[in-house]
Amino acid sequence: MSTTLTSKGQVTIPKPVREHLGLRAGAAVSFELNAAGEVVVCAAARRPKSRFGKLRGRATVKMRTEDILLLTRGG
Repeated sequence: MSTTLTSKGQVTIPKPVREHLGLRAGAAVSFELNAAGEVVVCAAARRPKSRFGKLRGRATVKMRTEDILLLTRGG
């Protein structure tokens, strides 16, 4: 498989390769140079979430913003 390099140095990873590596939009990839001088494309290892990243998500409390502010500000 081959692809064309853009003027910005970008390439499109062919669909069969993306599917084989399980890559989706926004996925990180790494490029490694092996002993034979070949470049190997790999799915980058996912970094563990930070302690703050683990807290991200959607609120499940069905409260209005004003009610939450009253609770947090002691109003």
